[in-house]
Amino acid sequence: MWRIWATALLWGLNWPAVKIILADVSPLALRAAGLSLALVLLACITVLSGRSLAIARGEIGRVLVSGLLSVAGFNICAVFAQLTLPTSRATILTFTMPIWAALFGRIVLGERLDRLRQIALAFGAAGLGVLATPFWPVIRDGGVPVGLLFALGAAIFWAAGTVYMKARPVSADPMAITTWQIGTAAIVCTLAMVLFENPRFSLADPRVAVAFAYHVVLPQALAYIIWFDLVRRVPASTAGLGTLLIPIFGVAGAIILLGDRPTALDFAGFALILAGVTIDQAWRAYAAQKSPT
Repeated sequence: MWRIWATALLWGLNWPAVKIILADVSPLALRAAGLSLALVLLACITVLSGRSLAIARGEIGRVLVSGLLSVAGFNICAVFAQLTLPTSRATILTFTMPIWAALFGRIVLGERLDRLRQIALAFGAAGLGVLATPFWPVIRDGGVPVGLLFALGAAIFWAAGTVYMKARPVSADPMAITTWQIGTAAIVCTLAMVLFENPRFSLADPRVAVAFAYHVVLPQALAYIIWFDLVRRVPASTAGLGTLLIPIFGVAGAIILLGDRPTALDFAGFALILAGVTIDQAWRAYAAQKSPT
């Protein structure tokens, strides 16, 4: 059980940590440096633990596509969402990921949307509608709510990558898959930084330096190790339920560390989305228990 709480805490507090880093580090430079260092750490840990980094030749393309979607697309959209939205709101909107995954699963994999899943999607849509309320004047005037698009983009990229990996599974070790996914994202973010950004990277502020060290070592490396150990010990459905804690820690961290003050609309949208995700994940757990071994 401690592994569920540990991964949720590390990944949840990564949201306010990234916000702190962005004070002195440009967004694409942060992603390029953070993912590159995480790649080195994960590769070393994978090899030292006796695991293989090998990927079958016919499956390399699958790993690259999933890395582009779940890691590169997610990380780029999430960091720009942090620049354009309060951290608590960006966290809430991004963690509509399981709702999008259920929708894409229906479209791509033909997974049946039973009544409980439909209710879950309805709760998620209602939560999105509530959270989008402040953006309606911009949309009505023909503008583009950039922050909303980035946050939803992060959720959609993650969900698309998850569904793609389910449709095109890879037989390699999970740590090897993650290492190469992060490597793919590191290359993409580095190229994007060179082409589209005037990089800014300073760790002179001790607060920023500590946040960056935390970002690389704990959420990007240690949390993945704990997560894969957790998945080996408990059913995947049980581990999935633990992800519900991530936005809770993210919002709490934003309030405590950044002084965020979520509005009543934020809390209402959060409650609706959390209810929808809980219904969806709880049904997965129930279905897994009912299915034959």
